Amino acid sequence: MNQKKRIFLSPPHMSGEEERYIAEAFRSNWIAPLGPLVNTFEEKMADYVGTAGAAAVSSGTAAIHLALKLLGVTKGDTVFCSAFTFVASANPVLYEQARPVFIDSERCTWNMSPQALERALDEAERNRNLPKAVIVVNLYGQSAKMDEILAICDKYAVPVIEDAAESLGSVYKGKKSGAFGRFGIYSFNGNKIITTSGGGMLVSDDEDALKKARFLATQAREPAVHYQHEKAGYNYRMSNVLAGIGVAQLAVLDDRVNARRSVFQRYQEALSEIDGIEFMPERGMSNRWLTTLTFDPKKIKTTPGEIIEALANENIEARPLWKPLHRQPLFQDAVFYPHHEDDSVCDDLFAKGLCLPSGSSLTEEEQDRINEVLVRRIQYQ
Repeated sequence: MNQKKRIFLSPPHMSGEEERYIAEAFRSNWIAPLGPLVNTFEEKMADYVGTAGAAAVSSGTAAIHLALKLLGVTKGDTVFCSAFTFVASANPVLYEQARPVFIDSERCTWNMSPQALERALDEAERNRNLPKAVIVVNLYGQSAKMDEILAICDKYAVPVIEDAAESLGSVYKGKKSGAFGRFGIYSFNGNKIITTSGGGMLVSDDEDALKKARFLATQAREPAVHYQHEKAGYNYRMSNVLAGIGVAQLAVLDDRVNARRSVFQRYQEALSEIDGIEFMPERGMSNRWLTTLTFDPKKIKTTPGEIIEALANENIEARPLWKPLHRQPLFQDAVFYPHHEDDSVCDDLFAKGLCLPSGSSLTEEEQDRINEVLVRRIQYQ
């Protein structure tokens, strides 16, 4: 049995200050959802990303769901979504019995293709069936071409939800990732660049909408002495304890971004001379949440799956790139718009790509161990 220390893809990295805030929550007996640390976390997040306000919730998925509710998405509506992402970006569309339409990636950012998006919106307008929203994902820390995407969506008067679950701390054209759309969302799941164990955040410059989001997230309880409910609500608010973890984590976010970018640079230095390897491109400043790369099958005969297996044999976790959502059985009947008619970029990336361990606590010695396996497996293909 392999006894080497396990290297995880993206493990939590605590600062050491989290226990102080948790202890504060216990001392004050603010253990249930809401409390002063929730308010503090919201204020600090809004200040960091540069939006008017923020609402702390139970997950990034909950934040997307609330954004869809605020935009009036209902049964039978369509919502355009990035195809190349995790299922949580599109599942909330199904919660409202709406229909997701998937938009391909483009190669400069691996994110939503402005060309495919404009083609889809033009067709939707001609069919008098424009979507209620467009959900754009910033994949692996890299921002989509938000200026182009916003200009296209503005042309058709369609609001944008910016899924920045993987890109907190990234910067695009001088602005923090997640602050471009009508609503931005973040995730604090255990594998994200900072974590609250579980949790998310909805941000916006529309403070009235955020007030409504908080109302919906607390079971839509009306301001009455008795329990009064006039519409369906959700149990989506973040607890005061988890918010305390978030406050401590947010204080070291820039350090975590720098650490992950250093991890990427070490991979690049060790592997970039191997003919046939290409790393995910960077536009703006990516937090490099995960270091991702693709292999040219004409030059490298080892497949991503074989490399994942070789790393697993050394107790190292690696993953394929996201399987495109239009290839998932859940969405088998959904419409998909490729980048070009004969060019599905996200399918090509999925076939050729790999995610490497990228945690901010990854040591140089651990990374040398990973690189040794990678080089050996490629050289002896």
